[in-house]
Amino acid sequence: MSTIAIEELPQLLANGGTLAGIDLGDKTIGVAVSDRGLSFAHPRPVIMRRKFSLDAAALLALLGKDNVAAIVIGLPINMDGSEGPRAQKSRAFVRNMAPLSPLPFIFWDERLSTVAAERALLEMDVSRAKRETRIDSAAAAFILQGALDRLRTLARSG
Repeated sequence: MSTIAIEELPQLLANGGTLAGIDLGDKTIGVAVSDRGLSFAHPRPVIMRRKFSLDAAALLALLGKDNVAAIVIGLPINMDGSEGPRAQKSRAFVRNMAPLSPLPFIFWDERLSTVAAERALLEMDVSRAKRETRIDSAAAAFILQGALDRLRTLARSG
């Protein structure tokens, strides 16, 4: 597996593959998967983190069910544009996944994705307890939707 630029995605998705988005948290991994038309991001159940090998197996099993061709992972960049410890954790996760799957990763600036996801859940009047279990998948959907919107922009200009 490698990391690629979003501009390389259309050729990978040409055979009807979907795109996944993940939001890597300390306790959970939020997951969302696109539809086959690459228009909408659909949240999936979160993966409760235990140890890397179990987390990776659960993630790959989930992605295998949806014909995922590539993964967009949120890169938590600081507001000043620098990368801190959380961004390094995301990069390390991708490096550790490399031997386990041929799926490529695309890093996506996720600044404020969790804030936007929480705001959307509040607008839907989701209770505090349910928000805690859904926030990471909602953030993953927000990350993925940003990448899907970018793909549409690239297709229009290309």
